[in-house]
Amino acid sequence: MTTKQRWTADRIPDQTGRLFLVTGANSGLGLATTRALAGRGGRVILAVRDEEKGRRAVDELVAAGIAPDLLAVRPLDLADLDAVRAFAGRLCEEHPRLDVLVNNAGVMAPPRTLSAQGHELQFATNHLGHFALTGLLLDLLAAGRDPRVVTVGSINHRQGGLRLDDLDGERGYAPMAFYNQSKFANTVFGLELHRRLGEAGSPVRSVLAHPGYTATRLQTRDASGLVKLAFGRIGNPLIAQRPERGALPQLYAATEPGLSGGEFIGPDGMGELRGAPTRVRPSEAAADPGTGRTLWELSERLTEVSFPVTAR
Repeated sequence: MTTKQRWTADRIPDQTGRLFLVTGANSGLGLATTRALAGRGGRVILAVRDEEKGRRAVDELVAAGIAPDLLAVRPLDLADLDAVRAFAGRLCEEHPRLDVLVNNAGVMAPPRTLSAQGHELQFATNHLGHFALTGLLLDLLAAGRDPRVVTVGSINHRQGGLRLDDLDGERGYAPMAFYNQSKFANTVFGLELHRRLGEAGSPVRSVLAHPGYTATRLQTRDASGLVKLAFGRIGNPLIAQRPERGALPQLYAATEPGLSGGEFIGPDGMGELRGAPTRVRPSEAAADPGTGRTLWELSERLTEVSFPVTAR
């Protein structure tokens, strides 16, 4: 990809007839992604934790000119693996195929909280829920047209790693450190998924994206006090770009023709904080195949979801 002609949402090809599932679609990056995809004719399932907020998001999109028959709201609590399994089961009953899954939803830096299954909330929501959802929908995706899984990571993955001796923060919890762990896991997962899909000969491609520094409710909704102050009140107004700009890398990953899988798309500006989509490099630690195998096996055990692809 060249940056001589900077990519914008105006360059998204016609998406008529394609079905997208976007998690966390009622606000921020998810809403901007949904608006752009439906604006180009794609049908979008908005998977949201709060169904009423999802319906308000649909009302906003329809008021802006999006055809209502292109939008459907479905409740999904990614932190609850039982809810993920039930959601995937219903989706498989309702649709013969899914073309693109955008693993976008997330939580950032809340006080230490455990999920319904007892996992640290950020790891549960940002990684385990998306891991399970992807595995449960992979057959549906394999029937899709130009099928893709887009996993939304973060530049913060470069500060992260797997705390295998204290995955849930029982012995020591720092909100941002565990957020970084979850985004590291997102990146490792997306790359390992690419390896496994390729070896299995699957038509599904795994592509990663990150939004740089984008002002969303992520920094203010669940975050602890210091994070809200640093990001929500100071960083967001001074540095961050708007969600419509931050969503461009994941829109590129979801729609640009010719991607082969395994690409990591992020902003082209200084420090990858803002700018137009371009290919960026994951950290060496996240790209390590051994780490990919370790996380994959751990995730299958914690979620009890096995992917229909051949293990290496």
